Amino acid sequence: MLNVNYITMDHQFTEREQIAETVSKLFVFTDNQEWIKLREEVFTSDIELDMVSMGAEKPEIVSSREICYRWEKAFAELDAIHHQAGNYLVNVRDNQAEVYAYSIASHYKEAARKGKTREFVGSYDLHLMKTTAGWRIDKFKYNLKYSTGNMTLE
Repeated sequence: MLNVNYITMDHQFTEREQIAETVSKLFVFTDNQEWIKLREEVFTSDIELDMVSMGAEKPEIVSSREICYRWEKAFAELDAIHHQAGNYLVNVRDNQAEVYAYSIASHYKEAARKGKTREFVGSYDLHLMKTTAGWRIDKFKYNLKYSTGNMTLE
């Protein structure tokens, strides 16, 4: 795994660049399973999480620790995870920002017998707050457009 140091100095980047960097870290840290960095550099302590499009019953308020625990558990048996995100539309108002982003997530499991991959295509509606530590995500909504492949990776 590539070890990349993510060092930014707020005075070198525009607000939009800082916000986009936080959103990019969401995907990179998740793919690399860097749960501590995800908690410390991406999320606020509690997040409004909406995964209704993926089958969740309703949006919920979840701690960043709980989200990371769930994702770590869900990805534990995968051999590779890859998110590709882009088309960021950023709207900044004072110390708050809204980001709309496209994303494709690909999951790979070598031992799967009915196809080694599954793919999720959709978009995100994210809300960020500017904190003393920088921009952090406090609302997270995933909008699944479609999925393909071996959904169970069995």
